[in-house]
Amino acid sequence: MSAQEKAAAAYSAAADHYDDPANTFWERFGRRTIERLQLHSGDRVLDVCCGSGASALPAAEVVGSEGSVTGVDLSEPLLQLARAKARDHGLQNTRFLVGDMMKLNEPDAHFDAVVCVFGIFFVPEMAAALGELWRRVRAGGKLAITTWGPNFFEPVTTVFWDAIREMKPELYKGFNPWDRICDPESLVSLFEEAGINDVEAVGEKGEHSIPSPDAWWSAILGSGYRGTIDQLDANQREYVRVVNSNFIRQNRVRTVAANVVYAIARAPLQNYKHHTPLE
Repeated sequence: MSAQEKAAAAYSAAADHYDDPANTFWERFGRRTIERLQLHSGDRVLDVCCGSGASALPAAEVVGSEGSVTGVDLSEPLLQLARAKARDHGLQNTRFLVGDMMKLNEPDAHFDAVVCVFGIFFVPEMAAALGELWRRVRAGGKLAITTWGPNFFEPVTTVFWDAIREMKPELYKGFNPWDRICDPESLVSLFEEAGINDVEAVGEKGEHSIPSPDAWWSAILGSGYRGTIDQLDANQREYVRVVNSNFIRQNRVRTVAANVVYAIARAPLQNYKHHTPLE
């Protein structure tokens, strides 16, 4: 199974908890990414690995009826959530499509902004993936990549993986895929490897509230960690849940680290003309 197929399976399964009220980090960092982009009314936006719309929907609000947002994701169940939320918010300037960032069907040099939040690290060849996204950016447009910073969801992530190792050692991961680009310098280097030089990256320290052990378990079930959990049998899953819950209670954990790195690259302005809605 390819990395993309694994991600699609994990996040399709996670759709039942993805938008749980405990998992506000998706919307929080998706909206923050869009705020940093400083979009304009009428802009065209491509959001790859859009999930249930955490960044696509805020973008649609900003670009308005004269603009458009295309969301692409590997998981149809997440896209169904995004479409429902767009309808609920009366956003008619969106479309959500199943697709792979390495095989996009979108035209080159078409979008004022291309966005990928918590997704670029799912492909082994990240520089090649960046190149695919960059090709879709118009002259004068922007490419925004958001990834997790260091110490993702610690101190409980280590407890989670240690419990996984006890139950099924072959599933244990000593590092997360985003560890390759969890600081501004590494992310800028990735852009440069892809031939993209005009890029700024900043790290932002943060926390995510864990009001209860159940809230933590919702984060596990509503994220990419679901792919690991679903490979355990019922008894193994319960063991991991109990170990995590006991740690949270005994250590009175109320927050976990939620550090983020934001990067924005700007395409050369040569011959750039902002499009009109009729263009």
